[in-house]
Amino acid sequence: MTTIKEIAYESGYSPATVSRLLNNDPNLSITADTKNKILEIANKLGYWKDHQEKRIRPTIALLYRVNNKEQIQDEYFTSLKEALISTVEHESLKMKTYYNIDDLIEHADLFQGFIGVGADEIEQSKLETLHKVLPNGVFVDTNPAPELFDLIRPNLALTVKNAINLFIEKGLQSFGFIGGDGVKHDHIQERDIRAVAFSEYVRSLNKNTHPMFVNGPFSVDNGYKLGKEILKKCKDDLPEAFLVASDTLAVGVLQAFNEENVIVPRDTQILSINNSNIVKYVSPPLSSYDIDQQEMVDMALRMLTSLIIRPDRPHIDVNMNTKLIVRKSFVPKG
Repeated sequence: MTTIKEIAYESGYSPATVSRLLNNDPNLSITADTKNKILEIANKLGYWKDHQEKRIRPTIALLYRVNNKEQIQDEYFTSLKEALISTVEHESLKMKTYYNIDDLIEHADLFQGFIGVGADEIEQSKLETLHKVLPNGVFVDTNPAPELFDLIRPNLALTVKNAINLFIEKGLQSFGFIGGDGVKHDHIQERDIRAVAFSEYVRSLNKNTHPMFVNGPFSVDNGYKLGKEILKKCKDDLPEAFLVASDTLAVGVLQAFNEENVIVPRDTQILSINNSNIVKYVSPPLSSYDIDQQEMVDMALRMLTSLIIRPDRPHIDVNMNTKLIVRKSFVPKG
C-alpha cells in the first residue's frame, strides 16, 4: 500500500503538505505546480488503487466555446455554464473560465484538468496541443476530439426515435423534421445527429415521405426562415406534426406559423428538444424533451476526477437519456 511518506519522498514535499492535499484540507495554500507534482507522484505510485474512497478537489478550467450573437440562441450552453459554476462553488472547487483554447494552452500548468462546454469549431491541431499540456479533459454535449477527451452528452438519437414512435402511436400519417447544421470539426461540416437519426429511423420503418428541413444555425431567426420555407413549399399539404431539433428553432418556427395564421396544435403539432426556460412562455407552450443539465455537470466532474487519478484509463463516451415534458403544442396518445 502506497503511503503518504512515500509520496512525500518522491515528490520532495513534506508529509504534512502531501497529507493535507490528499485529504482535501480547505485551508491548504499551495501552487498549481506543487499540486500537479504531488498528484502525478500519487498516480505513479498507485495511491488511488488503495484509497478509492477518497475524492480529490482539483483546480480546473472551463473552456467555453459559444457564439453570443443572440442570447436565446445560446441559452442551452449558457445554462450549462451556470450549472457548472454553481456546482463548482458548492463543491468548494477552484475554476477559471477561458473563451479561447490558445489562452487555456498557455496557462495549462495552472490546472489538473478542464471541462469543455459549447459547439464552436476548434482546430484538431490545437486540440492535440491542449492534450499534450492538459490531457485530462471532459467535454459536455459535444466532443471535437473523442480520441483525446471524455464526453457526457444527451442521447439525442434515442430522443428522436422516441418522438417518431409517439407520432406513430398517435396515428399521425405525416410528420416532418426541422433542424440546423451540425458542428464543424477541423473545417469539416458534419450532419447533426438529430437529423441523421430522423432520416435513418423513418427509412427503417419504410416511411420515406416525411419531409426534412435542415439548414443554418440553431437560432430563432433561422427557425423563422425555415418556418416560412415550410409554409411556402407545403402550402395546403402541411404535415400533421414536426419534430424540431431545438427550442430556439421552434420559437422561430412558431413566429412564422403565427404570422400566416397556422395554429398549433390545430393545424400542425410541434415537439421540440431542450426544454429551455423560454418554451413555457410561447404560444402555445411547447412540449419538449428535457435534458438534465445538472446531472450532466455532476457526471462531467466525476469523470474528470476519475481521469485525474487514473490518467491511463480508456476515454469514455456517456449518453444520458432525456425526458418528455408535455405541454400544449403536442400531447401524446393517452
